[in-house]
Amino acid sequence: MTDEPLPIARTVDEVAAALQPAWERGDRIGLVPTMGAFHAGHLALMRAARETCETVVVSLFVNPAQFGPGEDLSRYPRDEGGDALAAAAIGVDLLFAPAESEVYPPGFDTWVDPGALATVLEGAFRPDHFRGVATVCTRLFGIVRPKVALFGRKDAQQVAVLRQVVRDLALPLEIEARPTVRDEDGLALSSRNRYLSTDERELALALPRALDAGLAAHRSGEDPVAVVRAALEAAPGLTLDYVERADLGGDTLAAAVRVGTTRLIDNVLLADGAGP
Repeated sequence: MTDEPLPIARTVDEVAAALQPAWERGDRIGLVPTMGAFHAGHLALMRAARETCETVVVSLFVNPAQFGPGEDLSRYPRDEGGDALAAAAIGVDLLFAPAESEVYPPGFDTWVDPGALATVLEGAFRPDHFRGVATVCTRLFGIVRPKVALFGRKDAQQVAVLRQVVRDLALPLEIEARPTVRDEDGLALSSRNRYLSTDERELALALPRALDAGLAAHRSGEDPVAVVRAALEAAPGLTLDYVERADLGGDTLAAAVRVGTTRLIDNVLLADGAGP
């Protein structure tokens, strides 16, 4: 923990100047890519990076390429000042907070297509979402040159997509997935939780509870997908987008729902001993 102001780089050149000594030393650089509006899940990733890396970089960029038409790009939560204070308190070494023109400069026209994995689950409901995620992360990996990039398992499909990108393109880094961080009532932390009214937040608890029921059903030999689907279709105030079982870094039960205008995703591992 430090009281020193957190250095903030706005350009690729400023990142290079700040990280040149770390590159020359051969530091283990940890990158935590974010879209800001930090919550305890983001901070847990930063702490994990701080524990295992000599240099920790956090990127803060609301990536327009991963938002589809009619999604919440314009109203996505933004609080750079608060985010910078929170990251500084953990001991992050550098915050990279670029403008869109710095990430996608004039003439930028190279996109990373993750293939079939990007067309199912989230990809079926959000076409081109993972194309945007894969492209911006590949760009960040080239700018920061991390040895490891850390992501939360709440976005299990995103982690699986990025591991595929790193493997297929032979990128010199590791993708590390950390456990989903939840509030005491079980709701997975998300920047979009800020959109929920008090009543909507209570309705949203049906999602983790249904996944917990699915996990219990799996352990007793029942069909977890059927159990979760039945629970979510019966839950008031929710619209079910999908519930599926897939290999996302392990046998995973994943679901997405809409509560009012807010879309929430969550998942549990079905491996023995795994929890929600």
